[in-house]
Amino acid sequence: MNVIVCAKVIPASSVTIEIDPATKCMVRKGVPHELDPAAASALEEGLRLVEKHGGAVTVLTMGIGDATVGIRNALAMGATSAIHLFDDALAGSDTLGTAKALAAAIKKEPFDLVICASEASDSYSGVVAGQIAQLLGIVPLTFAKEIAVDGKKINIKRQSETGYDVVEAELPALVSVTSGINEPRYPQLKGIMAAKKKEIKKYTAADLGLGPDQVGASGAREKVLTVGRPPARQAGKKITDEGDGGKQIANFLAELKII
Repeated sequence: MNVIVCAKVIPASSVTIEIDPATKCMVRKGVPHELDPAAASALEEGLRLVEKHGGAVTVLTMGIGDATVGIRNALAMGATSAIHLFDDALAGSDTLGTAKALAAAIKKEPFDLVICASEASDSYSGVVAGQIAQLLGIVPLTFAKEIAVDGKKINIKRQSETGYDVVEAELPALVSVTSGINEPRYPQLKGIMAAKKKEIKKYTAADLGLGPDQVGASGAREKVLTVGRPPARQAGKKITDEGDGGKQIANFLAELKII
């Protein structure tokens, strides 16, 4: 089984996120990076499937040079190889542009299953996985809390508000997993040393056959118009209970048309 895991590398949790006022994008250069914890869960699931059924796990990410830190961590966890989409022409891509680049890279590799996090921990858009599946022409199985593969069939338990739904499809397919699907392993010394020798392929937008009308800021179909702080919260209403506190609360809720 050939598994490709789309794994985002994000600013480390210790970093205070800042927005560049000129580009209105998150500042990523010059800050420490790490493998997104949500992506680590997706990778862990891929590793477990390959350990059970055989095969290889390829990690795929798009980002600046600092992303290499997260890529090496993924390789140390046990991924077989990695692909890094590294090109200034990709900077400023919206979700669709990102999906186009990732899908184009996936098409260059043999694969049976693509695994993604349901959403990245820095942007929380939650739409890239579905876009990748559409571009690849494969079935998307979303919000998986458990995955099982039997031959050419894949079965997931899809998390819902009331429990889970059982969903089955034929491979190849794409699965987006919930962050609670597993507990990602910690890289061991042996894995860390081996990661230094593992291959990291690098592709540019040109390598993927993508032009400025498809990726990057110029190809983005969604743009951030303004960035600002949320409005200050208004002070609440203080009620002193002198025997009629319940009535005061009821009247207040009635004014808000809650009751």
